[in-house]
Amino acid sequence: MATRGRDAGRSSGNRSAGKPDGRKPAVRKPAERRAPGGRPPKLRGQVRLRDKPDLRGDGFGTRRGKAGGPGKRDADRRGPGKSRGPKARRAIKVTPIAAPAAESDGKLRLNRFLASSGVCSRRAADEYIVGGRVTVNGEPTTQLGTRVDPDADDVRVDGSRVQVERKVYILFNKPKDVVCTNATNEQRRRVVDYLPQVRGRVYTVGRLDTESQGLILVTNDGDFAQHVAHPRYGLAKTYAVLVSGRVDDEKLKKARGGVWLSEGRTSGARIAIERRGRDRTYLKVSIKEGRNREIRRIFAQLEHPVISLKRVRIGPLTLHGLGSGRWRFLHRDEVAALMSITREGGDGAPHEGSDE
Repeated sequence: MATRGRDAGRSSGNRSAGKPDGRKPAVRKPAERRAPGGRPPKLRGQVRLRDKPDLRGDGFGTRRGKAGGPGKRDADRRGPGKSRGPKARRAIKVTPIAAPAAESDGKLRLNRFLASSGVCSRRAADEYIVGGRVTVNGEPTTQLGTRVDPDADDVRVDGSRVQVERKVYILFNKPKDVVCTNATNEQRRRVVDYLPQVRGRVYTVGRLDTESQGLILVTNDGDFAQHVAHPRYGLAKTYAVLVSGRVDDEKLKKARGGVWLSEGRTSGARIAIERRGRDRTYLKVSIKEGRNREIRRIFAQLEHPVISLKRVRIGPLTLHGLGSGRWRFLHRDEVAALMSITREGGDGAPHEGSDE
């Protein structure tokens, strides 16, 4: 009992020593770690509403609306009487751009003038201009939009005067293993290597792959090349095609209607059967698009790979009297006929009476 009394007295003395007024000592809590900004760190899963904008308009966040109702910003955007619903896709409005007025002062852009004069391509002409290699009337120019008068202005490249070239239009019968490029580092024989008598820079209108042969146009007239090659002008090119296997009517129907290739569906082809054999089929195929190796890819898709392909007609122009590797200049009326067909929207291809 005495021990208990002494212990009780010691305990009472300790309490009195801690707090003279006899109150309980305060229990110290562990110190809170604070973030560098002075606020306590967020716990996982904890979101402080005052740190989040009111994205939903439901009354939570910085921009508060009425509890359970839309925020002011959302209500203003929707307008009165409109309830929140599924988000609708907005249609994209395309504003047509007016075509620029035709320039009637006879001037040309400098890069176009250099290209049409046989100096180089338009892309290379831009590099010449920016590089300061071109002068106009004795003054160097580096502006790509510079326009010049071919008849009055003195244009020079590296000190040599540029002369306006006469337009050239050539029909060439390309053999196999000849490439349609002007690259100077090309090891194989090029189409332009067959034309040593033609002065100035000329180029092929479109391309025929290395294994294909037949008609191709060569010119230095960019507008003419655009009208002949671009699909929107609808000039038809006709090919004599030999494919492997006996092509049935169902597959011909697919080829005529359009076949899906990697870049999309083809616009269809006009196909006439010349002859059907047991293991091969001879066809005449007319197309207006001219995608890269289009006919070969179409029949490969139909499981009838192409054995040989020869372009025999471009609009009204044919191979008549033109042997392999031979060429001739087009007559003025032939050039005019091609341009007329492309302007009027015709294709220039012959209409076959029967497909069989």
